[in-house]
Amino acid sequence: MSDVTTRAFARGRYAVERELAQGGMATVFLARDRELDRPVAVKVLGAQLAGDEDVAGRFRREALTAARLAHPNVVQVFDAGGEAGEPFIVMEVVQGEPLAALLAREGTLPPERVRDLGLQAAAALGHAHEHGIVHRDVKPANLLLRDDGVLKVTDFGIARALDATTQLTQAGTLLGTVSYVAPEQARGEAVGPPADVFSLGVVLYEALTGQAPWPIESLAELPAVASTPARPVRELAPATPADLESAVMHALARNPDYRPADGNALAAELRGDEETPAPTGSEAPTVLFPAPEEPGKRSSRAGWLVVAAALAVALVAALAALTLGGGEDPAPAPVEPAPALDDPLDQSRSYEQWLRDVSAGG
Repeated sequence: MSDVTTRAFARGRYAVERELAQGGMATVFLARDRELDRPVAVKVLGAQLAGDEDVAGRFRREALTAARLAHPNVVQVFDAGGEAGEPFIVMEVVQGEPLAALLAREGTLPPERVRDLGLQAAAALGHAHEHGIVHRDVKPANLLLRDDGVLKVTDFGIARALDATTQLTQAGTLLGTVSYVAPEQARGEAVGPPADVFSLGVVLYEALTGQAPWPIESLAELPAVASTPARPVRELAPATPADLESAVMHALARNPDYRPADGNALAAELRGDEETPAPTGSEAPTVLFPAPEEPGKRSSRAGWLVVAAALAVALVAALAALTLGGGEDPAPAPVEPAPALDDPLDQSRSYEQWLRDVSAGG
């Protein structure tokens, strides 16, 4: 493309001024809306992809999906169409940079800055969830930071209605950046708002600690998400307030039933409006990706369970013997079972504390 300033869209209404960004699917131009005399961003699907019905369909869906949303933290879509066989979307211009660029430059952000950004992103996702839309590709590159501090969620290109049944293309390729994908989304299962909550939780964890909760670079490593609990935030970033850590770790629960229900629920926790609920003893955690075990070996979690069960049996037997010997002593109180764990913060701390409590009670 020799001179982009000669390009225009919608019969000359949107006159291109310069290129803003280029990605694998589309190019974004800064343009001027000649009718309303305002700057706009024009996202143009590459000519080499315009003939691909699947890609073109997703591109059109982005326009239709985002056009349904009107929220201060969502990039607004103004118009859409096609020019010379190239579909385009006209959007508001965000003067600033992606969160990905800020994190690459700064490494980590102050906890209250992370809280503020999380609140804005969660509010935008909550608005989308209210309208039956799951973003499904929440990551730092799709969170734009305006120069005045306002965060804007963009790129609803793979968003689907809540009744969508899969996150996979016909070829089985996962849509969404691997490091931020929820376990159920990675498995191609039906996804709902908790999948966006998980992805935003990964973003906030990364902003606080400077690293991802799970170091994942390929689909083959995704089982680690559900077989290994993430380290608590404050082990890596001690200055993080306890309530912020709790909200982030709750968003990272590996079972979607144990996460905040949607963006609005996560926003409430980030504000401190609600206490983080813990799974009850009757809620057996779901292991979405059972960790493979070598022959003749048990997983470390299984080892803890064996020790815990053996200790519980021994204590019950000892207490029963004391009761039978005395004849008049009241029956001992039952030993509390090990807690059912899916809350990520509890998973990294609970078994050792449970063993201490049981021993003290005996």
